[in-house]
Amino acid sequence: MTPLADQLFAALARRGAGVAVDGPDGQISGSELAARADHAARALREDGVRAFSPVPVEVDNRPADIVALLAVYRAGGVAVPIHRSTPAPRRAAVLERLRSSATLDGASTIVFTSGSSGTPKGVVLRADRQAGKLVAIGAETRWPPGRRTLLALQLSFSFGQWVAWLTLLSDGVLVFPRRLAPDAVAERLAAGGVDCLPAVPTLLRGLLGSGLPPFAGSVLAGGETLSTGLLRQLRQDWPSARIGDIYGLTETGTCDFFVDPEDIDAAAGTLGRPADGVSVRVADDGELRIKSPWGMAGYLDDPARTAAAFDGDGFFRTGDLVAPDPAGRLRLIGRASDMINRGGLKVAPREVEDALAAHPSVAAVLVAGFPEPATGEGVAAAVVARPGVSIDPDALRGWLGERLERYKVPTRILVVPALPVGGTGKADRGALRVLLRD
Repeated sequence: MTPLADQLFAALARRGAGVAVDGPDGQISGSELAARADHAARALREDGVRAFSPVPVEVDNRPADIVALLAVYRAGGVAVPIHRSTPAPRRAAVLERLRSSATLDGASTIVFTSGSSGTPKGVVLRADRQAGKLVAIGAETRWPPGRRTLLALQLSFSFGQWVAWLTLLSDGVLVFPRRLAPDAVAERLAAGGVDCLPAVPTLLRGLLGSGLPPFAGSVLAGGETLSTGLLRQLRQDWPSARIGDIYGLTETGTCDFFVDPEDIDAAAGTLGRPADGVSVRVADDGELRIKSPWGMAGYLDDPARTAAAFDGDGFFRTGDLVAPDPAGRLRLIGRASDMINRGGLKVAPREVEDALAAHPSVAAVLVAGFPEPATGEGVAAAVVARPGVSIDPDALRGWLGERLERYKVPTRILVVPALPVGGTGKADRGALRVLLRD
């Protein structure tokens, strides 16, 4: 097995008959979880899975997903989580890319994220680095043993993955809501027995409006910016909760900065402190760059994109623009790219544009982000109809929903006679954002 698998299965063996997973359909002990994963691992080997070969795993935050991911690690394969709601064309494209990658030496996980070019990037993570980063996060957060953690995060993304594995490594219990939605999460929190709630701020906003009794455990925000306004509301509605915040990227191993609960008031609105072992620099243009010993091995089958992602000194180009506050802490001021961050989920405008352009009634399209209270940032599109045809925005959204993940479908579609342009006369996202304000 790999270092990551060794860590996880040693923790399950140590747990034995103790509860490791508490789900809507009952509890699973550490030994039972390991036994189920072992059984599934044997089936994978019989199906031809070999060491460091990629294995797609469908997930949507069920206890069975944990078994499936553990089975891949146990079999020595590379887990590639794919959400069950992923549209068929996207799923087919991912699977085709995996078929061309027979083995990935030393790898344990591939996380697909959107890129600014619109082409999803397969971030290849090494088993030894994932294992090391879990230990480092545990130390940084002072993660206590035996913690009951509510997994209200997508397992297809690195935030949900490290929370799940760190909980098991620390002899804690993974608690699952009946589904990943604010009402179901609020229902499970109200039932009690949860010590820790890692979540994206979008979910936290939904919980505050759900009538949930005050939560008094630990809250760890991440995946998108925790605004000072939301923090104030959390402090007011959940006065006994200990609130922390994290910043990090899948490519750098996640969790590069921490805002500790005891510093949350002073450091609110900033990235907080850099993690031990992580080096940080700010480029002349204000771009944040990070070097981490736990970073990715590279992008799947894309050496050119991998090389372009780092500067000459090996620092990863985050694409985020930062500036120091009076205390020297860094705060985010924007993004170098036009990537849209919708509730912690990244959306590449070009990807949405390419999908919309395939519609037979669309002559031209431009996509940009805009401020949206519920998710922090929404997706908007300006479309030009082909001559002689009309476009129904709702019907167009429905058509697009069959081809892209739901969070990438624009919440606003403007049918315009011509795309908005900037000073150069070219279609301009900034001009579209101005149009959206009118």
